Amino acid sequence: MTPSMDEVLLRTLTPGVLGVLVRRGADFAAAEDAVQDALVEAVRVWPEDPPRDPKGWLVTVAWRKFLDAARADTARRRREDRVEEEPEPGPAPAADDTLQLYFLCAHPSLTPSSAVALTLRAVGGLTTRQIAQAYLVPEATMAQRISRAKRTVSGVRFDTPGDLATVLRVLYLVFNEGYSGDVDLSAEAVRLTRQLAAAVDHPEVAGLLALMLLHHARRASRTAPDGSLVPLAEQDRSRWDTAAIAEGVAVLQAALARDRLGEFQAQAAVAALHADAPTAGETDWVQIVEWYDELVRLTDSPVVRLNRAVAVGEADGPRAGLAELAALDAALPRYAAVAAYLHEREGDLATAARLYAEAAHQASDLAERDHLTRQAARLNARLRGGGDEEGR
Repeated sequence: MTPSMDEVLLRTLTPGVLGVLVRRGADFAAAEDAVQDALVEAVRVWPEDPPRDPKGWLVTVAWRKFLDAARADTARRRREDRVEEEPEPGPAPAADDTLQLYFLCAHPSLTPSSAVALTLRAVGGLTTRQIAQAYLVPEATMAQRISRAKRTVSGVRFDTPGDLATVLRVLYLVFNEGYSGDVDLSAEAVRLTRQLAAAVDHPEVAGLLALMLLHHARRASRTAPDGSLVPLAEQDRSRWDTAAIAEGVAVLQAALARDRLGEFQAQAAVAALHADAPTAGETDWVQIVEWYDELVRLTDSPVVRLNRAVAVGEADGPRAGLAELAALDAALPRYAAVAAYLHEREGDLATAARLYAEAAHQASDLAERDHLTRQAARLNARLRGGGDEEGR
């Protein structure tokens, strides 16, 4: 489902409108509710009577909604006294509060899932129904999650400094949710990260944007017509989005030139090397290993070490990759899948088939589970003398 022009405009304006209300004295939860009511009103009114100043219209209507709610709630009488005089309608202030809203939505007291939901609602402008559909949960469940998150941050001062690393992590979580229902969360994450990059000049923000663009460029080739996963080495590279790749590389190069390397820049560099290879066989695995060395230095993450073992297996042979793998915890997610791949590369099909089956049993994602099951079936067919076609 393609968003209408009004929907795109409303999503773009939402953070600024919310920021105006909060700066005028509304607490976050009440302001967010008022903005959502104003958005509903805009969807109803704008098709027949489009405003000359869309943001000013939303600010005026949202402020009135907030005042109506405040006056109806005797427990908020003190706040009503402070904001009783309604500002005259007029052009909305040009201040961009998007960055502060990101920090507020990524408050450390929130769980990652709550922070993601609140970011999509308050900064992304998505409805509760759209977020619920994207997460495949009932709308009532998502409404409760968002309400709890808003209550958590409602007492936080709007000018409290936020943690940029947390904001970036939340956006990365949104991106990794991919696509469900009528909201493409990967595309939404790219849009939100563009907003953040416009609001703050930091190489890691640029690195995350580059990483998203480079991964998103391969999206069309990641699944077959039947919905099955297509591994990177087997993807049709003619279907990759060359414009997104070019933009991602340019953004990354500008970030790296500032010589303040961070995790997302290093991940984007790996993605750029994959995107630069005309074929899988021409991938510069030696450079990729070097970038994984940087990532290990930056994060010391077991998952990064697991991915590095794959790269070493490609650069120096499967036996070298298995040696790297042996130093890691076998309980790591995807450990069995990586071990299966490297054992197959080394020619040990029986061990590889067993490990593919084990990895399929552990996989939580249905598409990944189906892919690993097919890999196990393909190798078992070869071991029985049934050729190389079965299970593909």
